[in-house]
Amino acid sequence: MDENGSDAQALEVVGRGLSRALGQSRARTALADMRHGRFRFELNATRSLSPAGFKAVMTAVVALNLAIGAGFYMLGAWPVLGFCGLDVALIYWAFKINYRSGRQTEIIELSPQSMTLTRRDAEGGAEVFEFNPYWVRVRLIEETDGRNVISLTSHGREFRFARFLSDDERRDFADNLSEALSAARSSRATVSG
Repeated sequence: MDENGSDAQALEVVGRGLSRALGQSRARTALADMRHGRFRFELNATRSLSPAGFKAVMTAVVALNLAIGAGFYMLGAWPVLGFCGLDVALIYWAFKINYRSGRQTEIIELSPQSMTLTRRDAEGGAEVFEFNPYWVRVRLIEETDGRNVISLTSHGREFRFARFLSDDERRDFADNLSEALSAARSSRATVSG
């Protein structure tokens, strides 16, 4: 809200958990309007190697394989050169598959009236799931090996999401989403009351 009291959206940071202390979380709070109970969370499956880093790694792989292949070629073992080329092609292919899976996103939009989770896969397809914020619960399941799973439960059904986040990010995000749901529910009670 601005000083004149207009309906400008108040952007607040929700949560200051461990993943935010370690660096930028892949569970980003894009909108947090506590007063009106409206939130937007963006979950991104990013990759740690930048495009420039990818080029540097591939240049090193090509140079190393070329040097090894040339050495074997000079010794008369010319078929090794072909295997070095296959090695480069397989490493390139593995990186490209990894980057393609990194285009996954999940967006959660929450208001006092509805909660929508939109999941976009690497190919661009989208699935949309809708929940009633009054009935949905955020559940963080801690596994015995220290890993965890986050899910939304409503009417006996469970929906798991945020699988590409780290364990610390999931813990942090579960707290943030629970806090946002509480704010949306209390905002709903204020509006209807």
